[in-house]
Amino acid sequence: MLSTALLAGLAFSQVASAQDFDDRWYLTGSAGMNIQDNDRGTRNAPFGAIGLGKFLSKNWSLDGELNYQNPKFDANQNQNWSQYGISLDLRRHFVTEGRNWNPYLLMGLGYQRSEEEYTIPSPLSPANRKDGNFAAKVGLGVQGDLGRVGIRTELAYRADFDDQSVNAPQEDWFGDVLASVGIIVPLGPEPTAPVAVAPEVQPGCADKDDDGDGVNNCDDKCPGSQAGQTIGPDGCPVPVTIDLKGVNFDFDKATLRPDAVAILSEASEILKRYPDLKVEVAGHTDLCGKDDYNQKLSERRAKAAYDYLTSNGVDAGRLIGPVGYGESRPLEPTAQTMPACKSEKNRRTELNVQN
Repeated sequence: MLSTALLAGLAFSQVASAQDFDDRWYLTGSAGMNIQDNDRGTRNAPFGAIGLGKFLSKNWSLDGELNYQNPKFDANQNQNWSQYGISLDLRRHFVTEGRNWNPYLLMGLGYQRSEEEYTIPSPLSPANRKDGNFAAKVGLGVQGDLGRVGIRTELAYRADFDDQSVNAPQEDWFGDVLASVGIIVPLGPEPTAPVAVAPEVQPGCADKDDDGDGVNNCDDKCPGSQAGQTIGPDGCPVPVTIDLKGVNFDFDKATLRPDAVAILSEASEILKRYPDLKVEVAGHTDLCGKDDYNQKLSERRAKAAYDYLTSNGVDAGRLIGPVGYGESRPLEPTAQTMPACKSEKNRRTELNVQN
């Protein structure tokens, strides 16, 4: 009845989400009824057992167990007959994912010791036989998980190879039926499920920018660019000129005109907003006149722009020059004769970014 109630309870218990392999050692305790072999001439009796076990894998467990029972003789209940022993029990569990109870088969080997009182024609009666012998066990059962503990119900058949019985001398062995219910108490903390670690994704060249110029390594054709440089989409430094269109000079003059002052004022504000920029202050002339004269004139024009910038808050350490290029870099190549050589676009200053 107890086993039937246990099976019914397991059937309606909460279904576990998964059956995991718990390799902790556990203690067991069980109680049940030992249905004695009729040939012994003894009554059925309760028995108890304690043990220590461990799951060897998801489907196999191994228990060492001590048992004790104390039946009485049918003919003389005042005489003692007791039995105790040890067994090593291997269980094959039939685990199914998604439920918290599973059936199993049992195979066991052990040693049983018997103590039997019997009557003799002597004042020393009763005499006492103490003998030990080999035993084997087979059975089946159901094991369930109730959370912090487990529970087990079992039906087994034990062959006791006792061939020295006084009460049944004609028998070489006896077969007992063992029906029991037990509890399983795991030892130690409950194992935690391993946390799945996502494989580390190694970044490719498209995810790297070793020189920090904003262009990934796959597209960077100039991987050694320096911080502060103006970088193109290919990762290479590009020449930059701050547009000073309108900073032109009258013919043969190095004096800043009012329109040029306004443009240089805007350029100085740009340089203040970008303090990492370094620029070259360059002066140029048209193609009229001698080369030596034009060289000096271009230097005076560059000096005029340089002085204006430094006097308006631009650090001289960021300015290279002033540098004069004379007539060597015309924007509009023109004839060397007057007045064709007088191109206003060539009479100019420029700020050439150096980084």
